[in-house]
Parts: sequence; structure tokens; C-alpha cells
Amino acid sequence: MNLMQTQMNAPTAMAANDTIAYAIGQSAIGKILAARSDIGVCAILIGSDADALEQDLGNHFPGKMLVEDETALRDDLAAIARFVETPGAGLDLPLDMRHGTPFQQRVWDVLRTIPCGATVTYTALARRLGKPNGARAVATACAANAIALGIPCHRVVRTDGTLSGYRWGIERKRALLDKEATL
Repeated sequence: MNLMQTQMNAPTAMAANDTIAYAIGQSAIGKILAARSDIGVCAILIGSDADALEQDLGNHFPGKMLVEDETALRDDLAAIARFVETPGAGLDLPLDMRHGTPFQQRVWDVLRTIPCGATVTYTALARRLGKPNGARAVATACAANAIALGIPCHRVVRTDGTLSGYRWGIERKRALLDKEATL
């Protein structure tokens, strides 16, 4: 029995806040898994394999009941796919960013202020947070981000402007930044 089956077979008496609805759609940069808690979108994962995306979701939310619900997430998936194609339109979804440390949440809040089409370096972001030597901690917070695009960690680059690691692949990061640069 895989992880998803285990979580899907969990007792139905769980509280509503222990349930996360999710669905998988397609975008120009690959498959997209969108997930919602009772507060808002808690995950936007990008990949090539639906099973791997489901496994990643389970790893992020151990102990939560994960329920596939295409109907509930249809509009979110459409908005995400639209954003990938037309980033200037923005991605206005309510986010649930509770699943991170206080520092990660601060980094994610600042990332959300970076305008579409702009980039910032890890070092500059660390300075903005009052941690001038915290570039690695910022990079770690970016890597822990489970809400791709909603928390635009793809807009963070190295000091020399080159692209560095991106949890969902450097080619996807490049494609997102190239699309945003055409605004």
C-alpha cells in the first residue's frame, strides 16, 4: 500500500483542518498539483509525474488526509496554468503559508513582494530580512517552499545574476523568468 492509499484510508472522523484537497492539471511547464486546506492554497507543486507529485504532497503534509477533488480545485488549476502563460495577469489565490518555520514564513512574505518580471539575489533578500550573512538560510527557505508560483522563489538568483537550483528544475525556472521578462 503506498503513502497516498494509507492517507486516503485514514479514519473519516478527522477534523476539517486535517483534510487537504488536491488535484493535478497540466501547464506549459509540466504537471501542476494544487492543494487546498480550509484556509487556502497550501501547495502548488510542479513536475512531470503525477505519482511523484502526490508523494511530494504527502511528504509535506504527514498525518493529513489527502483527498483528490478535481471539482474543488478546477478554478485554482486554471488560474495557475493561466499565470504560467500570462504571468503579468498575476496569481490571486488565498494562500495557507502556516507550514514553515517563522523564518521561512518571513522569507516567503518578502518573496511575494517581488514584482513579476523582477529578480532579487539571495544576498539582497537576506539583507532585506536583516540577515546580511543569511543567503544560505534564504536559499534553504526557498527550497522548502511548497507553493510554487504563489510564493515566487523562482525570482531569486545568484549574486552574479545566474540561475541556481530550483526545486522543480532549473529549466522550469528559466522558462518562468523568460516568460516574465517579456512583460
